[in-house]
Amino acid sequence: MPVTIDAHTRLLVVAPHPDDESIATGELIQHVRAAGGTVEILLLTAGDNNPWPQRWLERRLRIGSDDRRRWGARRRQEVTGALARLGLPQEALHPLGLPDMGLTACLREDLHGQVSAWAGWLERCRPNLIAVPALGDGHPDHSAAHVLLRLAVAQWREAGQGEPPVLLSYLVHGQAADHGEAVALPSSADMHAAKLAALDQHQSQVALSGGRMRGLAGRPEVFRTVEPAGSGGWLPWQPSAAQRPWLRLTLADREGARSWPWSKAPLERDAAGRWRLALDATPGPRFVKLYTGLPSLWIFDRWGWCEL
Repeated sequence: MPVTIDAHTRLLVVAPHPDDESIATGELIQHVRAAGGTVEILLLTAGDNNPWPQRWLERRLRIGSDDRRRWGARRRQEVTGALARLGLPQEALHPLGLPDMGLTACLREDLHGQVSAWAGWLERCRPNLIAVPALGDGHPDHSAAHVLLRLAVAQWREAGQGEPPVLLSYLVHGQAADHGEAVALPSSADMHAAKLAALDQHQSQVALSGGRMRGLAGRPEVFRTVEPAGSGGWLPWQPSAAQRPWLRLTLADREGARSWPWSKAPLERDAAGRWRLALDATPGPRFVKLYTGLPSLWIFDRWGWCEL
């Protein structure tokens, strides 16, 4: 699918946290601005649940609610500075104030409300190009953002709101490639320098993890067109019998979000050992997540989401 960027382009960047906009789309934003198009940033969280950099910079061990609010305010200021480096005014930033490390919980607890709110932002911004985290991104906020955006776009389209936007996915954490064509935009030394200058505005993050973050931002910006990836209902996972008592499944589609322990999920298995949800298909995108409810210091997903 060819992606055309010109003066008619209305780009919406879905950024789960401050710094994602610079790491993943810093050059895409500049391309749209240089062509005379418009850019809006939907910032999902303030990135306030990020204790280790805060402990490092503030020389404190305990992080309370007031400390987190202050940290979130700092990160909001940083993203404003980053957008200025990319040629965007402060008015281009639309913060939603959702809980950092809590997007999956928001999805499970109030999917209809979230999808309707997101569809409202689509109606307000009316993008014809959207950059959204990849479904296979290992960070749970990123993959949940993909699910919410896809369901919101489906609802927006059902309401008859003009031509459907082109969706481009970007990957920050992990190496799982989504389905769809690769889209790589031309770069230049000036564009890349402006992108890194934008990243450096996120001082709260680069102070502790500057090498890792510059490594992420230093990669060529390669997106993938988002296309439905039907699997016939078959799940890509084959957990062992020892794992299954600890596992849960969440299904998200136009009907809402439903969750089950593995033992109570509506599953069937074929002779090859594949598992499938034994539910009637509903129109529109459908996603299922495999996870454990066990507490862990590891924030990234082991299994994550798949599209049915």
